[in-house]
Formats: sequence, C-alpha cells, structure tokens
Amino acid sequence: MQTKRIAIFGSTGSIGTQALEVIAENSNLFSVAILTAQNNVDLLIKQALQFNPQIVVIGDEKKYQTLKEALANTTITIAAGEAAIIEAAASDIYDMMLAAIVGYAGLKPTLKAIENGKAIALANKETLVVAGDIVMKKALEKRVPIIPVDSEHSAIFQCLVGEGRNKIEKIILTASGGPFLGRKPNFLVNVKRDHALQHPNWSMGAKISIDSSTLMNKGLEMIEAKWLFNLQPQQVQVVVHPQSIIHSMIQFEDGSIKAQMGLPDMKLPIQYAMAFPQRLANNFKRYDFKKPNALTFEEPDLKTFRNLSLAIDALHKGGNLPCIMNAANEIAVFAFLRNRIGFLDMTELIERTMNKIPFIEKPTLKDYFDSDGEARNFAASIIQM
Repeated sequence: MQTKRIAIFGSTGSIGTQALEVIAENSNLFSVAILTAQNNVDLLIKQALQFNPQIVVIGDEKKYQTLKEALANTTITIAAGEAAIIEAAASDIYDMMLAAIVGYAGLKPTLKAIENGKAIALANKETLVVAGDIVMKKALEKRVPIIPVDSEHSAIFQCLVGEGRNKIEKIILTASGGPFLGRKPNFLVNVKRDHALQHPNWSMGAKISIDSSTLMNKGLEMIEAKWLFNLQPQQVQVVVHPQSIIHSMIQFEDGSIKAQMGLPDMKLPIQYAMAFPQRLANNFKRYDFKKPNALTFEEPDLKTFRNLSLAIDALHKGGNLPCIMNAANEIAVFAFLRNRIGFLDMTELIERTMNKIPFIEKPTLKDYFDSDGEARNFAASIIQM
C-alpha cells in the first residue's frame, strides 16, 4: 500500500482527533496533507506542529493571526475563512478527504473535493441529508468513491463487499437508544445539557451527542443511508440495540441477514475507510465471546422521541424537507447547548420550521442553500420570541 495523503476537514473534533491517532499509529501508510478547524486554534496548532501538513486553515478569521504566529517557523501554508477551506478542498495535494466538519458547513468543501476527483471518507452525515441526490450524482459522474465513516454506515458498507449482484431487501440501522432510553416526556422536560451529553457507549462531540440523545442522529442516518446505498425509504429500518455491539445489518431478498460487529470504537471505521480496500492490523480492544453480554433489540419509542418521527417523515417526503429539518435541528441543538431552550423544545422548534418553510419537490443546489438559510432564520426567530 502506497502512502496515502489524507486531508482532514474538521481535525479538532472527535472524528478528526481519532483519525490523527490512527495516522500516528500507521505513519508508514498515511501522511497528513491538510488540516482544517473552525474555532479550536490551540489544538489545530498542536496538530500542525506534530503532523506538518502542507496547508492549515482556521475557519474563524479572528484567530488567523494566532495561527500564523505559532506556525511562523514552519513551511506550512496558512489561511483562514470559509472560502479558504473550500479552496483547500480544491487543491491537488491530497488523495482522500476525511469529511469530518460538523453539520451543514461540511457540504461545500465535500462537493469541491468530489469535483476535484478526490476519494471521500464521509463522517459528515449532514452532507447527504441536505443534498444527497446532488452529492451522489456528482460522485458517480466523477467516479469518486464515498466510503462511510459513521459506524452504522461503515457496517452496511462492509457487509455489502462481495454482494454487488445481490438485492437488498432492507437495511437495519442499530441505535443505542442514547442516555434516555426508556424515559418518558415527564422526565425529559427537565433534562439539562450535561445529562444529554453523557452517551452510554460512544465518545462523541457535543452536537452528535445531543442528536443521539433525541434520536435525531438516527433519523439523519436513515436519510444518509438512503442516498449512500440507493435505497427506497421503506427499505431503511431502525432498531434499538443498547449494547452497541452489532453496528448495523443487511437483510437480502433470500432472508439472510449479515451483520458487522465489534466493540464501540470509532477508530475502527475511521481506519477501515482510510485504508480501504485493505484491513490493517491494530491493537483495538476485541469483543470477547467468552464473556458475552446479552444482545437485545427493541423498537424505538417514536412517541417520546419525536425527532426520529420527524426525520422519518422527511425521509419519505424528500425534496428539500430533510434540508429544512437539518437546519432547524442545528439551530435547536446550538440553543439547547447554551441553555436557551429546553430538551423537548428542540422537537417543537424543528416541527414548526418544517411546517413553515416552503416545500420544494425537486430542489436545485441553490434551492438547498436558500432553504437552509430560510430555515435557520425562522428557527432562530422562534428562540428570540
């Protein structure tokens, strides 16, 4: 395997930092070409000094001078701002983009990388939630592989290897249920941010942790799966599996079910995506069948966790509705993390926004951008009332 040059867009987040750990452990196989971050300039500087990429970009332009001064004695090209992040994606100094920018902000750089013919290790599910039809069409035109990093989609991807001619009946995405599994609305009304951030199985960033606690994360994953694997909405199912050992499953038309299993550790799907089609040896912990947990499954509670129900509606209706839902959710999570709204208020805000913004059945890329902006403005106006 030749050394693969990796561009990590979102290097200071949970996925980005774990990807750098994988690269450090396999420095003969991977090098770092680009690092970008939005705000965490101190960690970005530390990463740049350790991995010596060719380009480093900080999204927050106010932190450019700090970055420039810290890296003054290096040969690294330094830039700042959204346009600079997109410009870095358009460069020809890398082989694969790890798309780990959180939320809608990851869409434009990922599209630019695809246009540039670069392989994508996709950790940003919102890219496909917002504009999955356009992204996947562009990837097909450019013959760009999109290899999922989300543990659930990585599991499906791995189960599909060698099954190209066999028809999928359905896929089953597993959900841990989050920190509030089994709870009812009278409990959730009093939930605070610190409780919602405590995921039982996975170590994740703040935004995805909140999405997991509301089950919105699983709804976003359903929409992502539709586009990744070219499925109809009715072919995507969710089942709650609290142990997070089975990461997802495929049922084929003959009734056979394939599953990918392992202990919950995001470094495994990150490593798999970056090294594909090879599997690399590692020292990650293994699941021990001599000391098995009981593996249990149950239906998600759609009445209590209505965010998942809203996402299922968006999945089936399509058009720009998933884009609208995602924008409202990002505003809702931002507000909840800052104690501006309550836990259950997030669902109400998302639902009101989905009902308010005009539906477009066959949106263009501009329509997606406009819908995102309109949804954010409306959702933010509700919070200010």
